[in-house]
Amino acid sequence: MTPRTRSSLAIPLLVGLLAAAPARADFESCLSALQSEAASQGVSAQTFRTATRGIAFDDKVIELSQAQPEFKTPIWDYMAALVDDERVEDGRVAMRQHAQALALAESRYNVDRHVIAAVWGVESNFGKNLGKMPLVQSLATLTCSNNRRRDYFRGELMATLRIIERGDIEPSRLTGSWAGAFGQTQFMPSTYQRLAVDLDGDGRRDVVDSAADAVGSTANFLRAAKWQNGLGWGYEVRLPRGFNTAAAGRKNKKSVAHWTSLGVTRLDGRPLSGEGPVGILAPAGADGPAFLVTKNFDAIYSYNAAESYGLAIAVLSDRLKGRPGVQTAWPTDDPPLSRAERRDLQSRLTAQGYDVGEPDGRVGSKTREAIKDVERKLGMPPTGRPGGKVLEALRRG
Repeated sequence: MTPRTRSSLAIPLLVGLLAAAPARADFESCLSALQSEAASQGVSAQTFRTATRGIAFDDKVIELSQAQPEFKTPIWDYMAALVDDERVEDGRVAMRQHAQALALAESRYNVDRHVIAAVWGVESNFGKNLGKMPLVQSLATLTCSNNRRRDYFRGELMATLRIIERGDIEPSRLTGSWAGAFGQTQFMPSTYQRLAVDLDGDGRRDVVDSAADAVGSTANFLRAAKWQNGLGWGYEVRLPRGFNTAAAGRKNKKSVAHWTSLGVTRLDGRPLSGEGPVGILAPAGADGPAFLVTKNFDAIYSYNAAESYGLAIAVLSDRLKGRPGVQTAWPTDDPPLSRAERRDLQSRLTAQGYDVGEPDGRVGSKTREAIKDVERKLGMPPTGRPGGKVLEALRRG
């Protein structure tokens, strides 16, 4: 990162932290006002005191909410990290371990169990990564700050307090992301209130410690998003030379006949098949992989509104069925790395004397800065991207 870039990022962050200062000073009075609102929504004084005991204004939450990422992950890196052999194998193990719950969720909500499992895998690595930030503290901080979305976060805080009031989940188990997503499939509290289910039949909707409730709730979400079992999400296709990618996008759905008339085919050259309006995704442009997507892709997309996210879920669900992943090469001469390869990269950076923290495959600012330094020494543009060229150079010593 250049000094100019560092400065440009620090200024809005500093302004944000200074703006949060009055909110920090008024945190206790804000909590008192929130107690009255919570009471009007059926939250007892005892529950409120228990849920808010010991919490404090969290500057880290404000920092994360105002972060301006300098690095945009290329689609091939995003997919390589989320849909690698390790996650596929972990997913197959999880699906065997929780086969009964997944079968029940599939039959009750009419949603493909492989898609349910794929959401589970991408959101929390099958329950292994739930997030560590206390929900009540994070949401109270965002509500009591000068955050422009504080009304939204107030609603999520009230939903969290109602969860505690009902007794579904212990307050100490309600941890997650800085923004309040929690559980094995990362529901926001208001989404939990609307769509969480008690699949294991113990009388509690516990999406944190019950895998059955988590996958059942995800199936219920996808059903509400109008998933149609038997339709499939789509499949990879081949675009004709000169295809206008301005016509691509999941919203621009046309008939299968329309795309066929433009020269879009299956990968093996056979004609397209399917019913209803479908769209074409070309996430890396006309020279990269392309996909025909149905309305079921929209249901996946609604879980976390990003086409790259939806594509990761879709491809992972295929791989969990034993189908191949993305077949067409991504348009890059620097191969993306799996999580295992990223851990190898971090271990080698550590051996070279760089402080990148624990080699966990998650590429943060320390790893990117170390990569930039290696790239400079290799005469490469300092991008900070964890790619095959840097890893191979480190392997060569």
